[in-house]
Amino acid sequence: MTVYVATKNAGKLRELEALFADAPFSLATFDGYEAPLEGDVSYADNAALKARSLHAQLQRAGRAGNVLADDSGLEVRALGGRPGVLTAYYGGAELPWPQRRRKLLEELERSGATDRRARFVCALHFIDWSGRELASLATVDGEVAEDDRGELGFSFDPVFYYPPLGRTFAELTEAEKNRVSHRAIAAAGLLGALQRAGIDR
Repeated sequence: MTVYVATKNAGKLRELEALFADAPFSLATFDGYEAPLEGDVSYADNAALKARSLHAQLQRAGRAGNVLADDSGLEVRALGGRPGVLTAYYGGAELPWPQRRRKLLEELERSGATDRRARFVCALHFIDWSGRELASLATVDGEVAEDDRGELGFSFDPVFYYPPLGRTFAELTEAEKNRVSHRAIAAAGLLGALQRAGIDR
């Protein structure tokens, strides 16, 4: 079984491929995928929007298939939960990630807050070739680091400090991160749902 992923984010795709490496299906991308404009309501709504958009695009191209979409974000308690659902647009969609991370750290410093608690959230949405839909949502708690730390990962990983392991997500190996991350937990939940629904093969 092939599952088309609704993303143009290479880092996210690599992570999903690793998380689903042992699944009874393979992941692929659709070259003609056009990402829809995301909303600001919820991660689940955005993941569903992207999955349904790709599903429709595949049908129009005569390539009915299974699809998977991810919507994730960072929520910083001292910033009222921002960037949140709009994480992908924080600082401007075209702003390089190092500058976005710097902007976040500067905003947190300007706030004067001493509370650096934060969490990553991930929503996954799956639609099979016939239109059946399944979803999974997960979070992981951590803190905002004082500065960028680590060379691995992507997006806000270098400033997301994970206390149980004493490192940022960007300092964890792929195997370490894929045991504890929000996306890993959501992927495990989705795989369980697929198995229960009998559409994991």
